[in-house]
Amino acid sequence: MSAPTPESAPAPRPAKQRDAFFDNAKYLAIVLVAMGHAMEPLRSGSRTVTAVYMFVYAFHMPAFIVISGYFSRNFDASPAKIKRLVTGIAVPYIVFETAYTLFTRWTDGEPDRAITLLDPLYLTWFLAALFIWRLTTPVWRIVRMPLVVALAVAMLVTLSPTVGKDLDLQRTLQFLPYFVLGLILKPAHFQLVRTRRARIAAVPVLLAGLLVAYWAEPRMNYNWFFHRTGAENLGAASWTGPVMTLALFGCSTVLVAAFLALVPRRRTWFTALGAGTLYGYLLHGFVIQAANHWHWSAHAWTHRPLGEIAATLVAGSVVTVLCTPPVQRVFRFVMEPRMDWAFRRESAKPAEPVKSADAAGPAGPARPAGAR
Repeated sequence: MSAPTPESAPAPRPAKQRDAFFDNAKYLAIVLVAMGHAMEPLRSGSRTVTAVYMFVYAFHMPAFIVISGYFSRNFDASPAKIKRLVTGIAVPYIVFETAYTLFTRWTDGEPDRAITLLDPLYLTWFLAALFIWRLTTPVWRIVRMPLVVALAVAMLVTLSPTVGKDLDLQRTLQFLPYFVLGLILKPAHFQLVRTRRARIAAVPVLLAGLLVAYWAEPRMNYNWFFHRTGAENLGAASWTGPVMTLALFGCSTVLVAAFLALVPRRRTWFTALGAGTLYGYLLHGFVIQAANHWHWSAHAWTHRPLGEIAATLVAGSVVTVLCTPPVQRVFRFVMEPRMDWAFRRESAKPAEPVKSADAAGPAGPARPAGAR
């Protein structure tokens, strides 16, 4: 039989094209994360900065987590997906948890700080949480009313002040509903926030959220937005934990929808940076920690309006640079290691079916060739 001609040969399958909308959303969300970290030392004595800080923290991580959940829908615990989970999440967690511990020995003046993988330090909590969330994805795909169950888990964990540092489970479980929300969303849901009507409605919604944050600043403990401790540890009655969980989830979901409505749908100058947001997220923490070590916020000008604006713009610029392709190429060996040497090669042919005990005789089932 003759070889097929170029005309008859099947055309190569085109590479899957990235959706500019989601890359834009991830980039803008990570910029808000960096800006929030820059605002953190500027909150003291400024109601406006604290209100903006609360407003940003109400939706920037929820938005990032919802998108992470949406792109985890196809996780099925297959060998290929588990390998990607280990190389893309577990290994970077181990590396950056170690690196941050060593780095903070200098920045925080704690040379005896121990390296532990059970107590996520600084930004690494997200990797530990994402590892757990993604592993549980098959469960959320088969249970009834997964979002209701996830909310119930988040509400219950606020009643237990003893759930805490081990893998940052308190924060992992309190943020769980946002990941599950992303899992159950369909492409049609995101089409709803891409409409012109949604974009128009998003502006007053976000402005209202900012005004509510300004009103709430002297009346509310902003630590609620961190989702990292129980109600009693915040000086509140235990019953307020479940109530605040539902209230914050409702508010954050509305703000996330409004934020996504304003995200550009077309390719922009920052679209390509959306593929490097995890790089920017993990690397900008070293810049923030070093800047805090040198007490940059101790200068009086940083607490003036122009100084506060400049600080947030610098933070946004730094994380933008850290998302660029050159930085990705330098740190890819850590963030996306191949590690083929660590995994077994998948067999090219399917395994033979195991014989039943009856067919194998009194001695039991026969062992596969090569088994010990």
